[in-house]
Order: sequence, then C-alpha cells, then structure tokens
Amino acid sequence: MGHALEYLLADKHDIRIWSLFTKNILEEEVTEADIILLCLPVNAHVEILQKVVICLRPHCLCLSIAKGLDETGKTAPQILDDFLQDKFAYGVLYGPMISEEIRLGRLAFADVALSNPANYSIIRSLFSGTTLICTQVEDMHGSGWSVILKNVYAIIFGIADELKLGGNVRGHFMVSALAELSAIVSSMGANTSTPYSYAGLGDLVTTATSEDSHHHELGRQLARGHFADISGEGVHTLEMVNKFHLFNFESYPLFKLVSEIVATPGNLRNQLGTYLDDLKTW
Repeated sequence: MGHALEYLLADKHDIRIWSLFTKNILEEEVTEADIILLCLPVNAHVEILQKVVICLRPHCLCLSIAKGLDETGKTAPQILDDFLQDKFAYGVLYGPMISEEIRLGRLAFADVALSNPANYSIIRSLFSGTTLICTQVEDMHGSGWSVILKNVYAIIFGIADELKLGGNVRGHFMVSALAELSAIVSSMGANTSTPYSYAGLGDLVTTATSEDSHHHELGRQLARGHFADISGEGVHTLEMVNKFHLFNFESYPLFKLVSEIVATPGNLRNQLGTYLDDLKTW
C-alpha cells in the first residue's frame, strides 16, 4: 500500500519515502512534513510514533492505513489516540483499496475518519485528481474495528467457495457477518451503522470475494486440508480477541465458527456442518 499511495501522489506532491530499507533518517524526513502517511503494520506504530512525535510540525496530520491489532490488542485508532490526542491531528483511511488495482490505475474507495473533521479539506487536496475516492465518516473507532474484524469473516467465504457451498450460503454469510459486525462495534460504543461503510461492507466484499485476497485464499487452504501456514491479520485478530477477552464471541455464531475452525482446522467439515444444521432449526 505504500507503493500504491506513492503511485497516486508522487506526481502531485513532494513525497519523502522512509522504510527499514532506506538510508535516510526518519526523524529528519518528518520535520518538514505536512502529512505523515503511516503505511505500516499496526505493530510498528508505537515504535515509529515514539520516534517522530517530538519532531512533527504543529499543523502536521498523521494518517494511518493499518488494519490490525498490535500485541497489546489495540487498534491503530487507539494507538493514535494514545500518542497524538490533544497534540496533533490524526486519522485513518480504510476501505476497498487493493494495491495492485490502484497501481493499474483502477478506482479505489476509502472512508476517512479524522480527529478534527475540519481537516477533511486537507484529504480532499491530497487525493484530488487521483483514482482514490474518499468519503468522510465520524466513527474512527468503529471504522477501525470494522476493517479489522472483516478479515476474520473473509476466511469463511474462502471455505465456502472451496467447498462449493453456493451463492445462497455466501449470501447468508454476508448478512450474518454484517449483523455480527454491527453488534460487536455497538458493544464497544461505536455506531451500529459503521460496518455498512467502505471500511466494513466495502472492504468485506473485496476481501471475501477476491481471489487475490490472503484471507479468502486462507479459507480455501483450510478447506483443502492444508494447515501448515495458518497466518494473517485475521488469525492474529482471533488470537488477540482470545488473549485479551476483547469481546465475548460466544454471542456471535459466525465469528465463533471461524475461531473454532482456525483453532482446530482438522474438524472443519464437522464444525461447518453443525453450524449449517443449526440454521435449519428455525
């Protein structure tokens, strides 16, 4: 995604790139920045923010695209709150943004949630004339959870496609996933409608139906009985939810099903069969 955003912006703005593989000094690069784009895994956010926060210009806007939980169970919005609240402007950019498609010149879409909504004019100026179409939303933390949890649900779509369960079952999974997402974010104090945005529904459809999606392919892999490398943001999310008891997933049958399959993939067919049989008891 860092390369994708560079593709979008390099011809329109003065961009400085820093990564672990560049020789430039991070603290020096950020001192003149008006906007910082954090194209990093969420686990790297604390380390990077600790380094740059003392170097930022007062008007600097920090924008993260990280879709995951760190090793303490925190989302990118929560980490930004910890380091930047009442000091600098910040926000998140989430939605169906497949990097390969962006670099092919295709359209992409994102929700933008900002600590100061007035800064949306900066986002419009940043991406104006590009193929990234942004929509301003208010629920930063709901967006953060929606975009994280959708990776868990995407796994079941890969399983369904590999087992050829059909479009009707896929439709059920989509309705159930959205209903559960809405209930989960609501339990965390977020807006129940947030999962129906680009960060939730938009990104879920993209991740759950794209053959290039890691989590869709992971579902296919599990259904084929290949259990050697069960990894990804969705798997890590399940680990963090369990470790820190972030919410009681016993109340969410589809989320619980994916959690059980990832934990004991050898029982996948029995677990899925039991779930589908239970639907018939209506």
